Amino acid sequence: MTDIVYFDLETMRSADDVGGWNRKQDMGMSIGVTYSTKEGKYRIFGESEVNQLIDQLLNADLVVGYNHVSFDYAVLEGYTILDLGSQTRNLDLMVDVEQTLGKRLKLESIAGASLGMGKSADGLQALKWYAEYRRSGDSQFLMKIAEYCAFDVKVTKCVHEYGQQNGKILFDDRNGGIAEVEVKW
Repeated sequence: MTDIVYFDLETMRSADDVGGWNRKQDMGMSIGVTYSTKEGKYRIFGESEVNQLIDQLLNADLVVGYNHVSFDYAVLEGYTILDLGSQTRNLDLMVDVEQTLGKRLKLESIAGASLGMGKSADGLQALKWYAEYRRSGDSQFLMKIAEYCAFDVKVTKCVHEYGQQNGKILFDDRNGGIAEVEVKW
């Protein structure tokens, strides 16, 4: 059975905190989440389990994410000497759509138009939750990050499946309408 692993992570620090977007490897992973089609389940990884996360990505037949190759892998490369982008087989939905349309779309724009669902929060909120966790030691804030990140993985999975089933995805055209783009997923 083919193992498609859907993947997302949240960081401990923002680009501003680490001196710019060229220092993604210094952002640190607060929480990573995967969904494996072979296992049929979600897995949540804390920073202490980052090597298990990397192993799952390396062993997947295909890793599907949204801007994961240039962002999430760069964050993970702060923990490993491996070049994850070249050592994994990937479908980065954002990159694929950008290559076709010539512009980047937000995951929320695609999910809202294609699925009628959006994201449950955003990365800035996840950073605030992590700061609260660091300040208070209360693990409920890590759970909030995990729930948000798992929902993003679910949205990514649903967008991918929608594209596979329909040969296209829909997106908000920013003028109040809905547009579509063909995909070959």
